[in-house]
Amino acid sequence: MPALTISAGFSDAERSLAARLYWQAFKGKLGPVMRPTARALAFFETILDPRFALVARDDKGVLLGLAGFKTAEGALTGGSLGDLCRAYGWIGGTWRGLVLSVLERDLAADTLLMDGIFVSEAARGQGVGTALLSAIKDEARARGLSCVRLDVIDTNSRARALYEREGFVACGTEDTGPFRYIFGFKTSTKMVYRLP
Repeated sequence: MPALTISAGFSDAERSLAARLYWQAFKGKLGPVMRPTARALAFFETILDPRFALVARDDKGVLLGLAGFKTAEGALTGGSLGDLCRAYGWIGGTWRGLVLSVLERDLAADTLLMDGIFVSEAARGQGVGTALLSAIKDEARARGLSCVRLDVIDTNSRARALYEREGFVACGTEDTGPFRYIFGFKTSTKMVYRLP
C-alpha cells in the first residue's frame, strides 16, 4: 500500500481532477442522464463541495481518491436545479433534475450518509478505498453519530465486497423499477456500519 494521507477537503487546484475521478467512477450509473461528458464534467467541477469530502493523497500530495458525505448542512454532490440548468439549459436541466431526484436518499439524525467514494484507476487495489472508509467512520464518530450508511448498486459487486469486509451490513433493497432502463441497474442495497 502506498504512503497515504487522509485529510478533509480538496483545493481549487484539485477541483478538476476530483470531477474527473467522480465521473470516471459514476458515469456508468449517471452517464445516460448526465452526458455529454464535457457538460457533466463542467457540472461536477462546479458543484462538488470540498466541505463534505475526505481525500486520500499519496506521499507527493497527488489526489488518489475521495469519500463524500451528506449532512443537513450539505453534501459532496449537492448542487441545485439552477446548477443543472446553468450546465444543460432550462429544458435539459429540468428533466435531468426530475430523473436524478429518484436517487435522492433521506438523512437520519444518528447516521452519516455517504455521498460517493471513488479511487483513481491507477490506485485501485492498493488499500485507498479501505483507508477512506476508515476515515469516514472516524468522521461519524467525531460528529457523535452511531452509524454510517451507504447504498451500493447491484452491478458493483467489487464495491459491495469491500463494504462487507469493512463491516457494513445490508439492511434493505430498493428496486429502481422502470428507471433501470435509464440508470442501468435494477436494485440498490442500503448498507449500514454501526459504530462500536
